[in-house]
Amino acid sequence: MSLIAYLIIGVEIGFWVFVSAGLAARYLLNRPRLGLALLAMTPVLDAVLLVATTRDILVNDAAASLAHGIAAVYLSVSLTFGRRIVRWADERFQHYVLRRGPRPKAFYGRAHAVYNFRGSLLYLLAWLLGGGYLFLLITLVGDPDRTRALSGVLRVWTASVIIDLLISLSYFVWPRQPQPDGAD
Repeated sequence: MSLIAYLIIGVEIGFWVFVSAGLAARYLLNRPRLGLALLAMTPVLDAVLLVATTRDILVNDAAASLAHGIAAVYLSVSLTFGRRIVRWADERFQHYVLRRGPRPKAFYGRAHAVYNFRGSLLYLLAWLLGGGYLFLLITLVGDPDRTRALSGVLRVWTASVIIDLLISLSYFVWPRQPQPDGAD
C-alpha cells in the first residue's frame, strides 16, 4: 500500500476522532468553543491530504495510483458532505449517548425523496469539485501513462454519480414507506 493510501486512512480516522472529540467537548465537558475548534480541525486534515496528493504527483513525478484518485473522491465528498455528516453525528450523539435529544427523524414519502435528492446534488457537487481536480492533474501532468489511474477513477465515479441520481429520482416515483412494525 502506498503512502497516500495510508494517509487517506489516517485522515478518515482523524476525521472521526475530531468529530467525536468535538461533540464530547461540546456536550460532556460543556465546552462549546473547544468543541467547535475540534470540529474545525477536520478541514485541516483534508488540506493536508490535498497538499500531499498534489505534491506527490506534480513535484515528485510519481505515477498516479488508485489511491491518488480515491484521495480526490474523499476530499470532495468530505468537503461537500462535511456539515451534513457532523449534523448527523450530533443528532445521534445527543439522542443515543446523552439520552436527551429527540430520536433522529426517519423520512418517508416525499420528504425522503427530497432528502435523498439533495444528497445526490451534494454528491454531484463533490464530483464537479473532485472531477475538476482530477482533470486538472491529468492536464498538468500531460502524460496519459502516468495518469491512467486518475482517468479510471473519473470514469467509475461518473457512473456512480449517474446511478446515485437515478436512485434518488426513483424515490419520487416509488416513495419509501414506513415499516409495518415501526422499525427502521
